[in-house]
Amino acid sequence: MRTISLALIFSALAAGPVAAQAPPLGKLEIKAFQPIPKTKTAVQLNVDTALGRHLRGEVMGRLARRGNEVGFSGGNVMRMDVSYLDLGGGSDSGSATIGGQPSYLPPGSNPRPELPSNRVLRRDLIDIPKSKSTLRITLQLYNATTGKVIWGATASCATDGTAAVERVGDSMVEAIFKDADHSHVGDAGCPL
Repeated sequence: MRTISLALIFSALAAGPVAAQAPPLGKLEIKAFQPIPKTKTAVQLNVDTALGRHLRGEVMGRLARRGNEVGFSGGNVMRMDVSYLDLGGGSDSGSATIGGQPSYLPPGSNPRPELPSNRVLRRDLIDIPKSKSTLRITLQLYNATTGKVIWGATASCATDGTAAVERVGDSMVEAIFKDADHSHVGDAGCPL
């Protein structure tokens, strides 16, 4: 009897839900469990960066154009995660360092203590073309009273460097809100 019980438990665990996967680079996925309600919506950043604040402003503007009341508190909370992975070796000038501010942050945003500024450069990879950097935006809309997820979106794009990150993010936000009330997978609006 124990063997049957253990076999049932292991088969249930093996047949459990598979971890959710993000859409491939250059695509967006919207999961609309219901259309975005017109009630007041607060947009909160998971990580506070200058890029995140800029894109939060874009999201708040798009929500306002849809007829939503937006603010920093409300009946619904939209959590926003902006992640920028710079695989291009740092800033466009090639002077990436360990410590200090990341290359994509303007001076004065979330000051961090300085660490030793050692140049980061692998000598054996000098002539190899660098990988593209990646920008990913994830939005989750929750009802503040019930905690229920109402709506979610994820989009990612490759960028050619730190100078174009805000422009790429703006295009992604535009693509997300083009048809936000219906679940679909589509183009993330990445500029060429």
